Amino acid sequence: MTARPRLSIGLPVYNGEEYLAESFDALLGQTYEDFELVVSDNASADGTEEICRAYAAKDARVRYLRLPRNIGATPNHNRVFVESRGELFKWASHDDLYGRDLLRRCVEALDERPDVILAHTGQAVIDGDGQVKVPYEYGIATDSPRAPERFRSLLFEPGGDDFYGVLRADVLRRVKPLDSYHHADRTFVAEIALHGPFHQVPELLYFRRDHPTRAERANPSKRSRCVNLDPRRAGPLHPTPRLLAEYVHGFVSAIRRAPLSAADRSACYRHLVAWAASRVRPGAGERVEDRAPVDPALLDVSVDALVAGREGRRA
Repeated sequence: MTARPRLSIGLPVYNGEEYLAESFDALLGQTYEDFELVVSDNASADGTEEICRAYAAKDARVRYLRLPRNIGATPNHNRVFVESRGELFKWASHDDLYGRDLLRRCVEALDERPDVILAHTGQAVIDGDGQVKVPYEYGIATDSPRAPERFRSLLFEPGGDDFYGVLRADVLRRVKPLDSYHHADRTFVAEIALHGPFHQVPELLYFRRDHPTRAERANPSKRSRCVNLDPRRAGPLHPTPRLLAEYVHGFVSAIRRAPLSAADRSACYRHLVAWAASRVRPGAGERVEDRAPVDPALLDVSVDALVAGREGRRA
């Protein structure tokens, strides 16, 4: 591919052979087609390389990069963005599924709303077999025109997966790259939100897969999660208290760097102080996938009907 695509999708992967082909099918079968898929293989030791090369050989939109050693999930996430060329960018996970209209609806939302810097859709958690486990009702005020309100809501309300939305690449270049301390993705999204509002497309098109080998499950402690994000965190200079301190400082730094008025900056600091001083209310830190499962029959949705390529792979 030589022409510059409108959208770049970055897919960092390590040992993802179990679900990778399904995610490829869902992304490459999107109704929006003007994109490149930048895949960075973090020195996988399973069949990931063979799967990636097979898809790259049959679809010119796939650009496969392989690292000689595992550099950690965070540097690999940052790498796919550095390698991207589009004016819009989206991170994708090798084990999630995507409704075939997800990209089109997000790009349309950004085109229709010049002030919006990130667009995402409704989501649900699915299990290893692709069955809906938990639907998720987005309740964060990231669409507020006021930066302090967006920031406050991200601090106090249960988080969605805005990290996986479609973003304006120029905004991503203005924020600090993703870090590897505990909950660094939350401070990263919060800093992005200080640059402008988000938009949630009211359609269920993103399916986050929860399974025993997902990074959060396979690395249950704060330390092990951070070491998975960056192997340099394994040393004695990175005890858990430091990882937590970096988390809080990440919010402080985000406020300091953001293009805010003096009044808005002060308001954000006040919200941060209130958050730090408060006890987490029940459920506020709960992950979506830990909630009680629901009967998929209660949802007016069929994952197979929404996700491109699913029927063909199961036939």
